[in-house]
Amino acid sequence: MRTRIKICGITRHEDAETAITAGADALGFVFYPGSPRYVEPKQAREIVRPLAPFVTSVGLFLDAEAGWVREVAEHVGLDMLQFHGQESPATCRAAGMPFLKAVGMGGQGDPRGYAALYVEASGILLDSHAQGKAGGTGQTFDWSAIDADAWPVPIVLAGGLTPENVYEALRAVHPYAVDVSSGVESAPGIKDPAKIMRFVEEVRRGDAQ
Repeated sequence: MRTRIKICGITRHEDAETAITAGADALGFVFYPGSPRYVEPKQAREIVRPLAPFVTSVGLFLDAEAGWVREVAEHVGLDMLQFHGQESPATCRAAGMPFLKAVGMGGQGDPRGYAALYVEASGILLDSHAQGKAGGTGQTFDWSAIDADAWPVPIVLAGGLTPENVYEALRAVHPYAVDVSSGVESAPGIKDPAKIMRFVEEVRRGDAQ
């Protein structure tokens, strides 16, 4: 199976183009003002509008007001939402769009049990942050604790992925998709073309094994 690739924290046209050329399946746009990768909806719209039809645009939100989420999604032309806070299953469903739900692997509790509440999600994104916090920390977590087949919905692996470790991560977890942000940057919100290209190459190398 080919592992899907999402490049998150896109803030510039040129980074979107680089990611697509490299072979990314999805681009992530952060609509959480507290993030250094925050992008204004107007700017995101200008990046999303010329995207090829089979590139998925994903909007990341953290405990945002439901009406604003819908407004941004419509204005930008998003294909999917990603909820990174304490949003309930009902809140996620009410948005009326396909969604990913982030599950923090950096705290206490039962992340798999928490994920089971979101069976209507298109995927569960496993990140290294504590529950309800923003991602993009650049930190990894214990991949050996994950049995992708035991989770209730497809796994999107995030949390400190880089061109140097994504091959190992794929061998350990076998996720449906991988999500990278800081691991392919030269500065927060500024992507490094060479790192993006190498990241995609390493994912494809992992797929070939």
